[in-house]
Amino acid sequence: MRAGVAGGILSTVAVAGASASANAAEPVTQTLELPTLTADLSVQVAQSADVTQQAAANYELQAERDAAAAQAAKEAKADLAEAKKKAEARKKAAEEARQAAAERAARDAERATLSTTAETATSTTASAPASGSVATVISFLQAQVGDAYVMGATGPNAWDCSSLVQAAFKQVGVDLPRVSQDQSTVGTDIPLSDIQVGDILYWGGKGSAYHTGVYIGNGQYLDAANPSKGVVIQDLSGYPASGAVRVL
Repeated sequence: MRAGVAGGILSTVAVAGASASANAAEPVTQTLELPTLTADLSVQVAQSADVTQQAAANYELQAERDAAAAQAAKEAKADLAEAKKKAEARKKAAEEARQAAAERAARDAERATLSTTAETATSTTASAPASGSVATVISFLQAQVGDAYVMGATGPNAWDCSSLVQAAFKQVGVDLPRVSQDQSTVGTDIPLSDIQVGDILYWGGKGSAYHTGVYIGNGQYLDAANPSKGVVIQDLSGYPASGAVRVL
């Protein structure tokens, strides 16, 4: 009986051991189930994507607006600077025009005074000039009366016709060409019927003149005439000019 019991126990142990060996040889696996997205969660994900996309669009739009605003500010600043520059230019031009008009009026008044005074002068003297740029020119010319005429001379005691005219106008800051031909092309052309004191007279064609002098009023002009006369005052009636120009 003991032998039977012992045998049964051994058989049971053997079976158990075999079972245990079999279980140890087989790998143990575990299956994890992923959660299934519910309909609500899907909607939330979609909405979140829409919100993100909208935010990105808003940022882009804001960036574009900022860039446009910066460009507009830059252009406005440039426009303001340009407008200021133009305003200053207009102001300067208006001031220059006002000054030119005032100077022209003063010269016209001066010429009228010189012409009136010249009517009482003798045929060998010019009228005493008033103050002003034209008067300075006439005064300088008067001071040279009696000087010699020498071709090519430029003063102070001998002149030719064009050097005398050039020197006279240089006294008031007007730089004239050296020769008669070129002096006949400067300034503004004036009809001989409208000449005024201080106008430059020329003889010969415009641009090819051979002689110049300066009108001093009362039908007279002053010039460096020729070697026999020197610097003198003469009547236009005896030697009519071909044309006249005005530089003052």
